Amino acid sequence: MKLPEDRFVEVNGLRLRYIEKGDGPPVIFLHGASLGSSADVFIRNMDAFAHAGFRAIAFDQPGFGLSDTPQDHSVGFRRKSVPALCAALGLKTPALVAHSQAGTMAVQLALEAPDAWSHVAVLGTGSLLPPLAEAGEGREAAVQARLERRMATEEPTIEDTRKLLEANLYHHELITPDELALRHSRSLGRAFQAFVARSAQESNKTKAPSQDKPVWQRLVDLRPPLLMIYGANDRANAAERATRLKSLYPQLDLHITPDCKHLVPWDAEKDVARLVIPFLKR
Repeated sequence: MKLPEDRFVEVNGLRLRYIEKGDGPPVIFLHGASLGSSADVFIRNMDAFAHAGFRAIAFDQPGFGLSDTPQDHSVGFRRKSVPALCAALGLKTPALVAHSQAGTMAVQLALEAPDAWSHVAVLGTGSLLPPLAEAGEGREAAVQARLERRMATEEPTIEDTRKLLEANLYHHELITPDELALRHSRSLGRAFQAFVARSAQESNKTKAPSQDKPVWQRLVDLRPPLLMIYGANDRANAAERATRLKSLYPQLDLHITPDCKHLVPWDAEKDVARLVIPFLKR
């Protein structure tokens, strides 16, 4: 597995690592928040976008991968790092392709500043789906939750990292020794310490009742075009909830891809290119 060259840029006093391929209209890839997440989640996707005439850029959000660790571990701080990175790199009106938790970040950015982004593509973001009455979390979600609770107190073993990947992937054959070693390396050291700090901040946060509409009810208010892709085998009844969302808002461009769990950029690599690239060119 050949890795792109690591590049670094200073954003709001933090040294952030990013990788890029291609030239043309910029596309920013945003990874999720699981332990081990980083720009490397999108290594297998970036070539297709570069060959299609885009400048594909993925970066380690603050506190992830090889980027510096911030004092503020909130999702809001990480969300603000996205336009700040674009300003530092001189990017004008990029598209956003966001996986997992970052999908909600991308939608919020587009709601806050609709003219700043050309398109938004969301991959496997459960928090953008309506809830189902009396829906259980499912076996894979329970396994992941138990592992991540334990990992909030001690660094994972490489077998822990494998189990997390298996819980999130339909195609376990994608977990090659190189991929496993890379993911594990992004789960240790300062990346692990930042994960512990995020977990502690989340557990200590008091959630006040919100008077605002849930973000999933605001998807139809987005001005930039929106594309949503979910795995048919994802956790927490994602496919059923995605189907309900489509029934509530038939105008949404939403796709459910077979043989795919939560790690959509890996499991559905070809579908991501097949659906997202034409979407960005429209």
